[in-house]
Amino acid sequence: GHSLCFNFTIKSLSRPGQPWCEAQVFLNKNLFLQYNSDNNMVKPLGLLGKKVNATSTWGELTQTLGEVGQDLRMLLCDIKPQIKTSDPSTLQVEMFCQHEAERCTGASWQFTINGEKSLLFDAMNMTWTVINHEASKIKETWKK
Repeated sequence: GHSLCFNFTIKSLSRPGQPWCEAQVFLNKNLFLQYNSDNNMVKPLGLLGKKVNATSTWGELTQTLGEVGQDLRMLLCDIKPQIKTSDPSTLQVEMFCQHEAERCTGASWQFTINGEKSLLFDAMNMTWTVINHEASKIKETWKK
């Protein structure tokens, strides 16, 4: 089987010239793509990154990473009042998908807020797990 993992880091505030969104994409734990919102570009890494860069889906991938980053930024804005800090907030999201025999056998999203693992969403059975009890209200906000 193969695993595909997208790691996003979203910042509520960033300095000029600094990205508010960064993403890394891994296949079987091997980093092959990097994205940042500052230049809205995907950077291929290694042989696999070059192979993906040569496909017709490259433009779609850049657009999708940007759109997911924007959606995650909106989620961070939605929960900002529930986060107990006056400092800028950070949302890290790991999207994981496991494939075997050309079908998805597992998919999940792990949400880390300001360095604290907070929520896990199992996309296969559409269930939430609260890891940090302070994230219960956030889970309810996102379920809506």
